[in-house]
Amino acid sequence: MKGSMSCKGNSYDNACIESFHSVIKRESIHRRNDRTRKEASKEIFEYVETGYNRARTHSSIGYRTLAEMMRDYHRRRRSQVS
Repeated sequence: MKGSMSCKGNSYDNACIESFHSVIKRESIHRRNDRTRKEASKEIFEYVETGYNRARTHSSIGYRTLAEMMRDYHRRRRSQVS
């Protein structure tokens, strides 16, 4: 990953994370009424790991899921080491 160092107010700088926050709020957080912070944290983790990373495709990585992209990345790394 590469850290971002753009100037304040650059609307494209945080577009990916802003999109993610919008999706998680719409599909998970606002649909629940968690009683504790720990409960909310667990639910968000489960949503990200089982739903977002494995089901939602992303245009920035060739319309693949994050899980597919990570699997391909690790497969390429293993083949380079061998």
